Amino acid sequence: MTARLYQFFSSPFCAKARKILEFKGVEHEVVEVDYLERKELLLASEQLYVPALTLAGGETIVDSTRIAMRMEELYPEPTILPPGWRGLHIALNHYFDNQLEDAIFPLAIADEAAHYRRQGKDREAFWRLIRERKYGAGFVDRVIAAEASNRARAMEALEPLEDALKDKAFLLGRIGLADFALYGQLFYFAFTGEQKLPAQLKNLRAFFDRIDRISSVVATEPA
Repeated sequence: MTARLYQFFSSPFCAKARKILEFKGVEHEVVEVDYLERKELLLASEQLYVPALTLAGGETIVDSTRIAMRMEELYPEPTILPPGWRGLHIALNHYFDNQLEDAIFPLAIADEAAHYRRQGKDREAFWRLIRERKYGAGFVDRVIAAEASNRARAMEALEPLEDALKDKAFLLGRIGLADFALYGQLFYFAFTGEQKLPAQLKNLRAFFDRIDRISSVVATEPA
């Protein structure tokens, strides 16, 4: 049995966990959880949230940062916490998973609604219910209508990161946890299959592509 990563494809936290597993070469399969039917996830993790990673030995880890830290314990090389930079990677990871996510997720709401609508009206309705239970009645439609102000807020949050990447491949010079956390948040702009990061953010676009190319699949020469 290989590890199993339970996910919602559009989730930035699942994208972060996926890419860390690929970077570390951890053999795993991805299980896309039905938004309405979560029985398998519940049986594996005793809860309803993703990402959840069940290891071959039966241990289950929930939450992208807990998954990252556990993978670092079990598979220390290649490291996601380079020597001398551990604390800053952890701090940036927290910032990206919370403050940056809060600034940019409104731009993905329309695409997420469409994503679940394609899976069925019942799934879209449940997705809306979850969002509006947390943020208030009418939240989804209000956010979609405020696209211009949402875009301005996201750009304000992203422009310092665009500047930070102007002369380096990764945020702190060497790839680490913060890069995977940022990649996860930028996945909001790409989960539809179309790259929607604004064209002027060319450094962030190049950064996203750089991380996105990481794979645990061994390349083979054509026969």
